[in-house]
Amino acid sequence: MNLKELVLKTRSYRRFDESYRIDYKTLENLVDLARLSASGANRQPLKYLIYNSAEDCARVYPSLIWAAYLKEWDGPEKGERPAGYIIILGDKSIAEGFGVDHGIAAQSIMLGASEASLGGCMIASIRRDQLRSEFSIPEIFDVLLVLALGKPIEKVIIDEMKEGDVKYWRDNEMNHHVPKRALRDLIIKL
Repeated sequence: MNLKELVLKTRSYRRFDESYRIDYKTLENLVDLARLSASGANRQPLKYLIYNSAEDCARVYPSLIWAAYLKEWDGPEKGERPAGYIIILGDKSIAEGFGVDHGIAAQSIMLGASEASLGGCMIASIRRDQLRSEFSIPEIFDVLLVLALGKPIEKVIIDEMKEGDVKYWRDNEMNHHVPKRALRDLIIKL
């Protein structure tokens, strides 16, 4: 698979085959991709929590807010929930701010997940205090992102954006449609 195919395959999946369990080593290998990625001033202030047991996944799930544009959807139903999570933390003993490091790390993880025939969703809408309490996350760490991972059971379709509408949507077959701006609209000449 070439890089463009990998990027096209790396979508935000929100429905999974929950019975497919992701082994810890696979998640650890994904974090290693993040470890090897760029970091502002090479500070490397990110830390990671990895959860793959059904019990721990059930503890993470209530702290997440899913798909804001899909008002009628509260998130994946039982049986369609993620089989693993990687929580990205910022270590405040290393840096006061984390810039774009967690975005770079998350994309590296998601590309690796796609290569491993997994899918996922980067979630920034998090009930942070609830998650911190549930896992006793020390205050020295900022909760930056939660990556929900699993074997996708939905189809994500890239559509041409119409009338500037960026909102993703689902069709009657639960296919997830994501409008994208045209390349000609992104490259400007000054």
